[in-house]
Amino acid sequence: MSKTVELITPIDDDRPVYITGSFCKWYPDAEDFQMQKVAQGKYQFSFPAHVATSPDDEYKYTRGSWDAVELNAYGEGTANRQLKNGEILKDFVPYWRINGAAFDTKLMPRVVIIDDFEIPQLKRKRRIYVLLPHDYDASAKKYPVVYMQDGQNLFGEGSEYGNWEIDKKMAILAARGIGDFIVVTIDHGSKDRFQEYSPYSTPAQGKGLGQKYANFIIRTLKPYIDLNFRTKPEREFTGVGGSSMGGLVSIYAGLMYPETLGRLMIFSPSLWVSQKIYFDAIEFFNPLATKIYFYAGAKEGKYMIPSVERLKDSLEKQGYDKSRLEFKLSTDRQGKHNEARWSQEFPRAIEWLFFS
Repeated sequence: MSKTVELITPIDDDRPVYITGSFCKWYPDAEDFQMQKVAQGKYQFSFPAHVATSPDDEYKYTRGSWDAVELNAYGEGTANRQLKNGEILKDFVPYWRINGAAFDTKLMPRVVIIDDFEIPQLKRKRRIYVLLPHDYDASAKKYPVVYMQDGQNLFGEGSEYGNWEIDKKMAILAARGIGDFIVVTIDHGSKDRFQEYSPYSTPAQGKGLGQKYANFIIRTLKPYIDLNFRTKPEREFTGVGGSSMGGLVSIYAGLMYPETLGRLMIFSPSLWVSQKIYFDAIEFFNPLATKIYFYAGAKEGKYMIPSVERLKDSLEKQGYDKSRLEFKLSTDRQGKHNEARWSQEFPRAIEWLFFS
């Protein structure tokens, strides 16, 4: 079996790297198991002859403690690795814990708060947050923008319903060199949330205001953001996203305003509100180059995944060339309808929509 391991990691800092596992009682900083740095971001270790190993041994990499253990590219814990047969075992670690946290506080976004922003289409006001890249003030760059619904649930302390922690996810992505984007969040209207996010009227909830709300994003909010922040205003750099009812109004906005929105992040959309969404997908959507990221979980109800697949199929069957319309459908058989699960999906969607 393999007696030498080789590790590549793009996060290159001064901390030493150790291999730990059942062969050293899982001590995270055993001196005899410190790896040798052979190049920038490249480490190597050969097991001493007196150390008995087998293909059943499990192992991980650390930077000297469990507070500095390896993570995946999105700041999540990883399963134990397993030794295998072969001359050299080659591994890759995209990211590491930093002082016990999955993100570097120095890379957290700068948050600008805009209170009482006027929504003339609805004759009401709303709080807006603008999450800027951590180095926004130190550069002259222009950035893509994604407009997101349910601002109360997205970062900071979150809400009673949970927290997407997108500020922390932005820091994790920034550490990987893909943090150059702006997020604009719009608080929901509390008791008016359903009406504002529903493009369709229903007997139970009355008149839907989603058409006016989508118009607000495109005609009022986006021009303000483009005027006051360094954005890339073109459609291929402009996205909209949300979950549940926020996902419904986001896909609707994308259908109605393809000339403005080229990136759609649609998580667990409430497609049950009206069957008309499927007809609108066929009737109105005539996209330029557009990317749509769908997510759905099986534990959200038996119709969630089939409904999202049906919407995706409705768009695909229009025969658009793949260079014009790209889809990614992420499903999770254990996925539940909550902020924690959408938080996991957020950095994956951002990476695919704007940086792949």
